[in-house]
Formats: sequence, C-alpha cells, structure tokens
Amino acid sequence: MTDIQVHQFTSRDGLDLTYRETGEGRPLVLLHGFSGSYLHWFEHGPAAALAQQGRRVILPDFRGHGDSPQPRDPAAYPPDVLAHDTLALIDHLGLDDQGYDLGGYSLGGRIVIRMLARGARPARAVIGGQGLADMTRAGGGVANHRVLTALAHGDRIEPGTPDAEMAYWFGQSGADPQALLYVLDSLVATPGDTLRRIQTPTLIVVGDEDHGHGTGEELAAALPKGRFTAVAGNHWTALTGSGFANAIAEFLDEPLD
Repeated sequence: MTDIQVHQFTSRDGLDLTYRETGEGRPLVLLHGFSGSYLHWFEHGPAAALAQQGRRVILPDFRGHGDSPQPRDPAAYPPDVLAHDTLALIDHLGLDDQGYDLGGYSLGGRIVIRMLARGARPARAVIGGQGLADMTRAGGGVANHRVLTALAHGDRIEPGTPDAEMAYWFGQSGADPQALLYVLDSLVATPGDTLRRIQTPTLIVVGDEDHGHGTGEELAAALPKGRFTAVAGNHWTALTGSGFANAIAEFLDEPLD
C-alpha cells in the first residue's frame, strides 16, 4: 500500500481544506470529480501508480467534498471558488511556474481549465472526462441540480429511474446535497477566446463510450497546445482503465521544451 500523508491548508477566505500527498519527485496536483474526493484518483485512478513512477502526487479534497468542510452557507461558494482554493494550495505548496504538473478528471478537469484561465502555469496539464461543451457552460447540468435538490429537500425520487441511480451514487459519496448544490452554482463558463489564450501543453483524455462528454476533440482543438486521446471506457471505467493511466504517464514523461 502506498503511504499517503494528510495535510491542511488555508484558502483565501480562511477556510481550512484537506489535501493528501504520496510519493517523491516532480509535483503533480490531481483534482477529483464531482461529489468525490481524493479517492477518485487514489483508489480508482492512477495516482498510486504515478507516485510509484517517481512523482510527488498531491490530492486535494474540494470544499463541499471528502474530508474538506462542507459549509451550508451559500456565501462560502462564490463564483469560481474551487479554482480560488486550488490556486491557494499551489501558493501554500510554494510551487513555481513550470515547476509542477496539473491534472483533473470530470469536475476536476473543469477546474484545471479555470486555473489555467486565471494564471496558473504548470508545465503540463491533463484533463480527463471533459469536453468543450462542459467548459463553455456555467453550472453543473439540469439532472444534477434536480436530483440534489430532491435529496436536500427530502423529496421522493421514483425508484428504478436514472435519477434514482444518480441519487444512490450521491448518497454513497457522503457529501451534503446542499453543499453540492452550492458547488454547482459556483461553476463558471470559460469562453472560447479565453481557451485560445491558454499556452500550457494540455492532454485531453476521454473514454470512447463517454458520450456525455464527447466533445474532447473540440476542446483539444480550441487549446493552442491541446492534444486529444481516446481510451476505452465510459465516464467511470475510463478513469479506472490502464489506457487512461498509460496515456497520462506517457504525456508527463515527455521532455519539457
């Protein structure tokens, strides 16, 4: 079992958030998906393998998620707050421009783009399970809002429906539905002209059956230094598959210019 250390840092609004580290070497910050935690990358994704290959892997839990606080005050979730938080983590760790790499899956991929748009300068970036359509809209989708609102209010959800399946997974996460709603409301769009100004070499990796995020090629084309790779799987199984891990490792092992 890979050793993993738990730490905290203070974000710009004074909230103490949790992050974990494992491995030694070049820093790699990995951001998890919606309603998840560092476990998305560590138990289901390739974080442990990447650490064993000689990287210092840093895994924050977003506010409203995991072991970080889940405030029920909407004022704790201003626009772009997750990007603000992760930029604060970069400052806390003392990571210099070009001195680290950055990756995110699903929601984490959206936050990677927001960080790049707001001035983060990793040497390389990886975005998994996201496409252009995800980046250029605000919020988190009608179905997520509908199900989380029902959970937060204690409303009945019809058994056997897609909403019921979604509700089950939200329940498994242990996150507060109201906090997750506030997180969704904090997500902002990144317009095309902003994407075209991002100069970080970026790998977009999407499962070939991930039809809900099927505009990965368009996202790569919108980024001046974007590259697209399809791997086997849907939105969940792509993250857990060897193709995803291999694509990331090969990209990060490429020599820096």
